[in-house]
Amino acid sequence: MAMGSVSDTLWDVVICGTGLQQSLLALSLSRSGKNILHIDPNDYYGGAEAAFNLQEAESWVDRLATEDKGFFRSASITKPDVAGLSFPRAYSLALAPQLIHARSELLSQLVSSRAYRQVEFLAVGSFYIFKAPSGPEQQPSLVRIPSTREDVFSTTAISAKAKRGLMKFLKFVLDYDRLEQRDVWKTFAGRPLVDFLQEHFKMDAELKTYIITLTLSLDGKITTEDGLSTIYRHLTSMGHFGPGFAALYPKWGGISEVAQVACRAGAVGGAVYMLGAGIKSMATATDEVELELTSGDMVKTKLLVRGNESVGDGPSISRLVAVVGSPLKSLFKVTIEGAPTPCVAVVALPVGSLTTCGEANTSPVYVFAHSSDTGECPKGQSVLYLTTMATSNSKEVLSRALESFLSAMDHDQVPQCLYQLYYEQAAGVKQSRLDELTIDLPGPSLSLSMDDLLLKHVREAWKKVASDTADDAEYMIFTDREPVDDDDELE
Repeated sequence: MAMGSVSDTLWDVVICGTGLQQSLLALSLSRSGKNILHIDPNDYYGGAEAAFNLQEAESWVDRLATEDKGFFRSASITKPDVAGLSFPRAYSLALAPQLIHARSELLSQLVSSRAYRQVEFLAVGSFYIFKAPSGPEQQPSLVRIPSTREDVFSTTAISAKAKRGLMKFLKFVLDYDRLEQRDVWKTFAGRPLVDFLQEHFKMDAELKTYIITLTLSLDGKITTEDGLSTIYRHLTSMGHFGPGFAALYPKWGGISEVAQVACRAGAVGGAVYMLGAGIKSMATATDEVELELTSGDMVKTKLLVRGNESVGDGPSISRLVAVVGSPLKSLFKVTIEGAPTPCVAVVALPVGSLTTCGEANTSPVYVFAHSSDTGECPKGQSVLYLTTMATSNSKEVLSRALESFLSAMDHDQVPQCLYQLYYEQAAGVKQSRLDELTIDLPGPSLSLSMDDLLLKHVREAWKKVASDTADDAEYMIFTDREPVDDDDELE
């Protein structure tokens, strides 16, 4: 379609923003035959889930300093005076480095819609706990968390008594939703999971930390109901697509890559894409919305779908993205025969394990370590994504966490940090809003793993757009556009 005809067309739907939800909506409508215009005020894809090379990251930070970018604030870049950083396009730093559990509904939809063929998924490996030195002669260390029965049997990190307790808990979780097991935990449902672990399983502080780390709870206060559900997903995801891993990470920038693949499917289906075109003003008539775009175009549509840009009332997170001049090989070892080499490792620095200005950290810090196999940095380097709850001193906490993590990796030759990007991100509104002419999708999730609740809102939007052709049973289920040799293990 020629650009001149953008203003001449009455669009079935205008989708504003190329974040994950809007992009998945474009994917879901890619075979619908609808007239779709997909715009984004940014000059890049992905919205709050974008991935940037170093030059793009610098431009983003500069823009944040001069204009309100909604969810993001306090962004800064630090480049230590050391050699080793490669050229800007050798990096792809993700704003939303979320893990996707193998049992995630997102993966099911990418498989059924055939979009997964365009994404290269990599294995997420082990979870570790950082242990601070207990005395002046001690060194910090990382302890691998056993999260399968085989792991528990073989670990030497915990006592025989603790092993029995952990085994009992893992067995309980696999049946937690059965009627007889529900009676055991339902009185704890809304209380913190740590209370349940303490009172019912008599777990010590160390074991409780292992379990909470598997939930990736940012404040460590996840409820018993949510915690059991999250650990159940982790345990049942283990081995689903192959031995030794429970979660996946998309190569080249994580969730950003999924959003771009979904947009490509929308384009193949006939959607028209315009980057650098936001909504300057809008007016609603009886059965259509008229939009003036920042590009100068006037556009009419039967329905407008956009992401809610309002900041929600939830807590914010602080994130530090660090490029390190070491492959950190010890983190990415294969632990089970036949398993793929992992490209992501998860490390938790628990509450109280760091001291900054005389104060201990009150929330855990999570480090997602990414090897160069993710395509996010050159060979011989790694990217670290550190996340914690935002507080008045969370920037210092993350800086201390980075230092502590690197010293635990190698006491004699601490890996060098080559680059740091710091920013804070506020929570978005969690509910969608639908009326006759507009749909506002919820803000992006701050969760460290893919939140399948977001997919429910995408499905609701799809039903409204495709109302005359919508068949729930056919949602996101497409045949291949052309024959392929199908030997993919995701099938």
